[in-house]
Amino acid sequence: DGVTEQKFFILADGMGGHVNGQLASSTVCRTMGNILNEIASQRDIQEDDFLIALDAAYKALDAIDDEESDKKMGTTLTFVSFGKEGALAAHIGDSRIYHIRPTAESPILYKSMDHSLVNDLFRIGEITEEEMATSKSRHILTRAVQPHQEYRAEADIEHLTDVKPGDYFYMCSDGMLENISDVELLEIICSNISDDEKKGLL
Repeated sequence: DGVTEQKFFILADGMGGHVNGQLASSTVCRTMGNILNEIASQRDIQEDDFLIALDAAYKALDAIDDEESDKKMGTTLTFVSFGKEGALAAHIGDSRIYHIRPTAESPILYKSMDHSLVNDLFRIGEITEEEMATSKSRHILTRAVQPHQEYRAEADIEHLTDVKPGDYFYMCSDGMLENISDVELLEIICSNISDDEKKGLL
């Protein structure tokens, strides 16, 4: 029921030191939220709407950036919106989106692919999945939402049309991912306990 009431969700994990990271993440969430709230009150959010809001977020970061700062501000971004045709999922960085159906034979229907150095190395066979978790490079991002980029990082966007009652969408930052595996996540989501109890375990 909560999904039908709330049409979209944004999760942003700041980087560049505590103050800069908090400023970047809050600016992105507030800027995009203001634009998309207006749209969501009238109709379903479309991909073009998301891109307009993302462009506005980049411009807002440009406007507040202190280019003299040693620690460059930035943030990851995960976004999910719901409508008549399913869900629109988008992300930049290593915060993650899961679409899980507990009753399915393979419950993870969608998992966003992290924009990180270790994920790139894993994809080309340079390191194993186990080595990803302990690599010294695991916090190096290949994409992030940052001000004054010569080439702005683009979001990976997915249109998830197979969305059914009882499905779960889970959005989390890399800090959460360090403490829980996909197997452990599924054990919680697919368990026969209440949603509030599941939230408590996550």
